[in-house]
Amino acid sequence: MYEQTLYKVLKDYINPKILKKNNRYKKWEYGYNKEYDLVIISRDGTIGDIYEIQDLKIAIPAVSECFKRSEDKKEQYWERQEYPKELAKIKSVFDWEEYPTDFKEKWYDYIDKEFERREKGYFYYNKGIPNYITGTHYMYLQWSKIDVGAADYRESNKLFFYFWEACKADSRCYGMCYLKNRRSGFSFMASAELVNAATMSSDSRFGILSKTGSDAKKMFTDKVVPISLNYPFFFKPIQDGMDRPKTELAYRVPASKLTRRKLDDNVKLSDIVGLDTTIDWKNTGDNSYDGEKLKILAHDESGKWERPDNILNNWRVTKTTLRLGSRVVGKCMMGSTSN
Repeated sequence: MYEQTLYKVLKDYINPKILKKNNRYKKWEYGYNKEYDLVIISRDGTIGDIYEIQDLKIAIPAVSECFKRSEDKKEQYWERQEYPKELAKIKSVFDWEEYPTDFKEKWYDYIDKEFERREKGYFYYNKGIPNYITGTHYMYLQWSKIDVGAADYRESNKLFFYFWEACKADSRCYGMCYLKNRRSGFSFMASAELVNAATMSSDSRFGILSKTGSDAKKMFTDKVVPISLNYPFFFKPIQDGMDRPKTELAYRVPASKLTRRKLDDNVKLSDIVGLDTTIDWKNTGDNSYDGEKLKILAHDESGKWERPDNILNNWRVTKTTLRLGSRVVGKCMMGSTSN
C-alpha cells in the first residue's frame, strides 16, 4: 500500500502542557526556535500542527476562525471568493477617496479581513478537517491572475508555501532550492510572491533571473505584471511609469514637474507617500545583480543554464545581494526542472 512521504505531522513533539500554556498566552514567536529546533510560521503566537518537510520541522498556527463553505463535508473545499462588483469598479486609492463615507464604512471590515488573511494566513474546512494555508498561498489562490484565470488548490503547493514561509522566517537560511516537475506552477507562484512581497515593502528591490534573459523577461511581462495589474485597489500601491512595463515595475510616486507657478503659490507637490520599491529582471550571466541589494530573488530554471554561463559562479555573486555583513536580509526562491 502506497504511503506518502512528502511530509509527516509530528505528534507531541512539544510537551502538551507547555504547548497549551504558551498558546494561551500567545508566547510563540515567528521564526526559528532554537530550543525545539523548529521554525514557527505562525504570526498569532500559537502553535497547532508541526510538519516535518525535508527534515525541517515547521509549526503552523493553532486553529482559529475557520471558514466553512457548506455544512455537507463533501462540499467543503477551497473556493475562490468573488470580488464584490461594487469594489471591482474602483481602480485606485484615488478613486476610493472620491466615494462617500457611508459607502466606505460598508467595506472597511471586508478590506481589513483581506489584509489579516494576507498577513496571518487562512483556515477553511476541507471535507470536515480544518486546513491552513499561509498568507502568501492565500494571495496566490485568491488574488493572483495566471494563464488559466485563477489557480487551483493543490496539496503539494500548500507544502511548498509552508516550506517557503519557513525559509522566510528562518534567519539562518538564504531561501529554498526546489526541484519541480513541468507545469507545477512554480513560475506563477514565484511571480505571485514577488508581487505580494513588493506591494508590502518599502525601499526594496526584487529581482528575476532565468536560464536566459528572454525567459526572465517573459516571466516578468507575462506573469509578474498581469498579477500586479489585476490586484484589488486596496493592495495596489501607487505605480510609476506604464501600466505594462517591459523592464521595471516601480511602486513609487511619479515625478512631478517643479514649475514657477507652484513655487509662487507655495503649492505642495504631493502629500502622497510611495513605497520606492521595484521589481525587475536581468540578463543571464555570472555577474547578474552584482553589487545590488535584493529582498527576494526569483531564480527560475536555475538548473538549465547554458555555457559559458555558470549557475555556481552566479550564486557566489547573488548570495551577496541577500546579506548585509553576516546577516541574511533577503531570500532566494530557486526552482528548476531536471532534463
